[in-house]
Amino acid sequence: MTPRIALDAMSGDYGPTVIVPAALQVLAQDENLQLILVGDETELKKHLGHLPAHLSQRLSIRHTTQRVEMDDLPSHALRNKKDSSMRVAIDLVKQGGAEACVSAGNTGALMATARYVLKTLPGIDRPAITTALPTMQGHTTHVLDLGANIDVTPEHLFQFAVMGTVLTQAVENIPNPRVGLLNIGQEEIKGNETIKEAARLLTESPIINYAGFVEGDAIYKGTVDVVVCDGFVGNIALKTTEGVAQMISHYVKQSFNQNFFTRLAGLLSRSILINIRNKFDPRRYNGASLLGLRGIVIKSHGGADVMAFTYAIKEAMIEVQKNVPSQIRHQLAILLGGDTEQGSDQ
Repeated sequence: MTPRIALDAMSGDYGPTVIVPAALQVLAQDENLQLILVGDETELKKHLGHLPAHLSQRLSIRHTTQRVEMDDLPSHALRNKKDSSMRVAIDLVKQGGAEACVSAGNTGALMATARYVLKTLPGIDRPAITTALPTMQGHTTHVLDLGANIDVTPEHLFQFAVMGTVLTQAVENIPNPRVGLLNIGQEEIKGNETIKEAARLLTESPIINYAGFVEGDAIYKGTVDVVVCDGFVGNIALKTTEGVAQMISHYVKQSFNQNFFTRLAGLLSRSILINIRNKFDPRRYNGASLLGLRGIVIKSHGGADVMAFTYAIKEAMIEVQKNVPSQIRHQLAILLGGDTEQGSDQ
């Protein structure tokens, strides 16, 4: 299968200056990939320059006249920017012109537009945002939701667990991923009623390998493969992680720059420090999935550089090759006793 991926080329903090080079880099690495740059054709051609024939044959431009700004309200983008690069990229997925969309744009607008255009899968009430984070075990942990759903029911958390399980099976090749429910403690008496009821649903599920309540440190210890939480908690956990990583990096640099001897120690430790930096480089984990939709949409960090955006494209490629939405639909059909044609239009 040759993945065709639509890139919202005007999105993010840097737009075509990052997205076009990233697209060319990934095209050069994978000869089976086709990319569609969605955005202002004149501006995109300025960044493309003269392309070798083997790349130009697999790269096309879809011209649009609008772009969604980072501070646009989701409702405004949905109603008034129907020819934006974001909307048209998602429309391409709906129409079959592309198998996936990648955008570094406004998260609220992206979620609202994707949900409106693509609709949710049967059995899914709300899409969730998920990404993979590194662990001490060498593998990654998928965490969801990371901000799409602030208020949730036990049923929503259960649906997140199903989606996270299917994604981890497909992307990480783990047959029976362990699922943990993020809580303030591991004891059964801990947590609010929503968490406790979600735990009961997960315990009774025949397709979820439920490992029980987990605390925040389990995300990085690697004791489970999927961590489920509401979007309020998940977003705070993610942003806290980013802050701690920046603080550690700051103090490591400060410590090695104190004097001649610490700088020498830094030079001697350079290979080790580079290895550690690579393991925790957030650019390598760029590309959050909007799970639960009838199509594949990947959200890149708005401030992504070229390297980071290539990883978002690669995440889209994997999900296309594994046909993640179809796998989620199949698992939900088993739970619901048969597939339906109805998904949420909200």
